[in-house]
Amino acid sequence: MPSRSDVITPALLRDWALPVPTGGKEARGTVLVVGGSRFTPGAVLLAGVAALRAGAGVLQLAAAESTAAALSIQVPEALVVGLPENRDGAVRGDPGDLLGGLVADADVVTVGPGLNDIDTTRELLRLVLDAAGPETALVLDAYALGALSHEPDLLVGSGRKVVLTPNLTEARHLLDRDPGDDLDAEALELAGRYDAVVSLYGHIATPDGRAWREESGDAGLGTSGSGDVRAGLLAGLLSRGADPAQAACWAAFAHAVSGQRLVPRYGRIGFLARELLDEIPYTLATV
Repeated sequence: MPSRSDVITPALLRDWALPVPTGGKEARGTVLVVGGSRFTPGAVLLAGVAALRAGAGVLQLAAAESTAAALSIQVPEALVVGLPENRDGAVRGDPGDLLGGLVADADVVTVGPGLNDIDTTRELLRLVLDAAGPETALVLDAYALGALSHEPDLLVGSGRKVVLTPNLTEARHLLDRDPGDDLDAEALELAGRYDAVVSLYGHIATPDGRAWREESGDAGLGTSGSGDVRAGLLAGLLSRGADPAQAACWAAFAHAVSGQRLVPRYGRIGFLARELLDEIPYTLATV
């Protein structure tokens, strides 16, 4: 029997309204995105700008040092920190005290966009978990999920606010098998196994067995960089005070509907991930 989940609709979200922080940018929180190899700095850019578009107050990017200058020009709103890299352009797992300090001061840390080496990512993930405070929210994406699959008990019992954002390939690593057709059930299994909220292709689940599904996502979202936008969107919502399940549901809806809004201009599969970014604020504001 298929698992039961609630459909994410505008009515559901209106009854689960996002926090509206008052005051300066500090009230909307600090998001730190850790990722980006020499060859994939765009993933960090997409995630970071999505976080700002979703309402984060302060953005910090930590990526391979060879890309830091270019990122700082492309995202002038962000503090950009270069991390040491190995000969292959991957961020090394020993980035020193600077990254630890940034993690300690952040409200939300997103780890994974653009990383490309599983061993160094495991070291980065451990550094982040060691440095993050108990109230720091985490979004784990891409290679960070592969790293987590090697240490499945890393989050269990920690009480941390964590959201995992796997695609089907990453879900296979986390499950140690191919996902079945019932993605509600797979999301629930992952949430229970890793003690975290899971957002799997619009199927949201919590460790205590609650589940939702977003049904308006279309084929156009299956484009390079789209997952980075979703991870950053989620981080921005967490930063402004949403709880993990709420942020995951709102992010899934905003990601999907932002794609729908681009269809009249670009067709179902013609838009780019970067074009989702400008649609996010309007989509959130008009729920």
